[in-house]
Amino acid sequence: MPEPHRRANRARSAVRSAIEHVFAEQKQRSKLFVRPIGLARVNMKIVMANMAYNMKRLVWLEQQAAT
Repeated sequence: MPEPHRRANRARSAVRSAIEHVFAEQKQRSKLFVRPIGLARVNMKIVMANMAYNMKRLVWLEQQAAT
C-alpha cells in the first residue's frame, strides 16, 4: 500500500475507533434496537440512549479523577 494511503488510514482509524466504541456500547449493553414506527419515537429513543451513555461516562470520568 502506498505511504499516503497508510497515513490516511491511520488518521481515519483513530477517529473511527473513538466513535465506534460509543455505538457498540449502545447496541450491546443498552440493547438499542430502533424500529421506524415514528420519527419522533426513534429520535427520543436515540436521545435517551445517548444521555444514558453520557451520564455513565461522566460517572466513570469523575471516579478516575478522584483517584
